[in-house]
Formats: sequence, C-alpha cells, structure tokens
Amino acid sequence: MYVCLCTGATTQAVADAVANGATTCNQVAAHCGAGLDCGRCRRTVQAIIAAERPRGCPEREVVSSSGRG
Repeated sequence: MYVCLCTGATTQAVADAVANGATTCNQVAAHCGAGLDCGRCRRTVQAIIAAERPRGCPEREVVSSSGRG
C-alpha cells in the first residue's frame, strides 16, 4: 500500500528503512522519500516506525541529571 503519494513510497519501503536502522521520520525520508514533500504521510510513517520497532526497546529513555530516579 502507498504511504506517500508524493514520492510513491510504500509501506514496505518504510518498513525496509526501519529495518535498516531508521528511527525517525527524517531518517525514513532520507531512505525512501516518504514525508519529504507535503508531509501528510508523516503520521503514518511514525505509526510504521512504532510498529516495526523491536518489542522491549523504548522510544527514548529519560535519565535524571540529579542522579535521583
């Protein structure tokens, strides 16, 4: 299925970008072009990134600079 009509990027192209290490919309865009033009597909790209992320791997970890949790 097409994710980005502007560039013709498909769900498979976005999934391949994530499998190759892309973790942000900008990284996916650099890989396959999805999200470079109008940006309407970015929510879908983000959803694919979240779905393809390995389980148990948090999106980001917040660490307190005070040393207290």
